[in-house]
Amino acid sequence: MQLQVNSNHIEGSARLQEWISATVSAELDRFDDFLTRVEIHVSDENGPKAGADDKRCQIEARPKGHQALSVSHKADSLNLAVEGAAEKMRHALEHLVGKLDVKATSTGRQASPVGRRAEADALLEEEFLDKQDELDR
Repeated sequence: MQLQVNSNHIEGSARLQEWISATVSAELDRFDDFLTRVEIHVSDENGPKAGADDKRCQIEARPKGHQALSVSHKADSLNLAVEGAAEKMRHALEHLVGKLDVKATSTGRQASPVGRRAEADALLEEEFLDKQDELDR
């Protein structure tokens, strides 16, 4: 999984980018093989002015073979915004993977009529052999 961090109106130091990458990576670690790239955008909505919920984090994840998923979270601090967006993305990916698991399970259910068919074939074979035995007598 490739992580890319972009910042707007926030000083994007290497230390900040490493912290954001580590936070998001820790939250999405179990989906490492499922994702090709994750883009993280952090911004200060009001610029230098203070305000409620003015820090924003948007995360865009690109799962293999699926459409990109995007979530965003606003908070009073950059820390809360990144953690909130990472948690939302984890939930979105769990939902997507859960839907994929349901499809795999439902195709497994189609195998059960085949098992019944095999039982019916065995009964027919037994009946046939019984009739052959009667004819041979």
